[in-house]
Amino acid sequence: MFFKSKEEKEKILTLYNQKLKELNIEYSEKLVETKFGVTNVITTGDSKNPPLILIHGTGGCAPQILDSFPNLASKYCVYAVDVLAQPNKSAENRLDMKSLDYGKWLIEIIIKLRLKEVTLVGFSFGGFISLKALEFNETSIKHTFLIAPVYIVNGNPLIGLFKMFMPLKKFIKTNNQKYIKKVMNVLFSEYDDFALNYMSNTFQYCNMDFSPLPVIAKDVAKNLKTPISIFAAEKDIMFPGKKLIKRAKGIFPSLETVVLLKGSKHVPRLKDFKEIEEQIIDKSK
Repeated sequence: MFFKSKEEKEKILTLYNQKLKELNIEYSEKLVETKFGVTNVITTGDSKNPPLILIHGTGGCAPQILDSFPNLASKYCVYAVDVLAQPNKSAENRLDMKSLDYGKWLIEIIIKLRLKEVTLVGFSFGGFISLKALEFNETSIKHTFLIAPVYIVNGNPLIGLFKMFMPLKKFIKTNNQKYIKKVMNVLFSEYDDFALNYMSNTFQYCNMDFSPLPVIAKDVAKNLKTPISIFAAEKDIMFPGKKLIKRAKGIFPSLETVVLLKGSKHVPRLKDFKEIEEQIIDKSK
C-alpha cells in the first residue's frame, strides 16, 4: 500500500482539496479506468483548445502543478493527471520504472480521453513518464516539454545521500521539522507553507519509492521523433542542469529547445515557471 493508513490518506486528500479550491478555477474531475489502475484527471480550459497533459513530479499532485502554470488554460484544454502511487486521488499501484509501463499508462489515458496532437508537459518524474510515453508510442504527441526531468542524467549519489536522503530518513524517523526543511532547502528554489505541509505529510504518511532512477539509453533516445524542449535547473543536485543539457544534446535528434534555469534548484522559482509557461503558450499558436 502507498498510504500507511486510511486516516493518513484522508489527511493528505484534505490538503489536496484545499489546494484545488484555492486555485479558484473552473474545472471538472474524472476518474479514468486504465489497466494499470484508476487515474484521477482534472480538466480545465476550453475543450475546443488544443489538448495539453500536465504531469507532476514525485510527492506531488495535479492541483500543485496546475498552481505552477495558472495561464496554460487560456490557450489549451489542460488535463492535469494524478500520477499513480503518489499522494493524490489515483490508484496506489506502483509501476516498474525499468519497463514501459508508465508510458503505456499515459498513452492509455490519452486514448481513453480521445485526444490527438497532445502537448505533454512533465516536471521531474512527470518528465520520466513523458519520455516513457514517447518511447512506447509517440503518434498522438505533438510536442513534449520536460522540466528538470528524471531519466536523462542522475546527480552525484554521495551528494544526494548526505544533502537529501540522510535528512529525509531522519525526518521520517523523528518527524522533526528541521530535517524536512533541510530537504526542502535542497530541492526547492523557493517554497510556501502549503508545499512544506504537503511534503511533510507525504513523507510521514506514504511509503515512498527510493529505488535508483534509470536513465534513457542512447539508442532508444535517437529513435524519438517528437519535438522536445528541455528546461534544466542549474543548481539541481539530483539532475544537474549543465550535465543534463550536455547529454540531451548528444542523444535526442528531435531536441528543439534547451534552457538552463540559472540559479534554480530542482523545483524552479515562480518566475522560472512563468518563463516556461510563456514558451509553452507560444507553441500553441
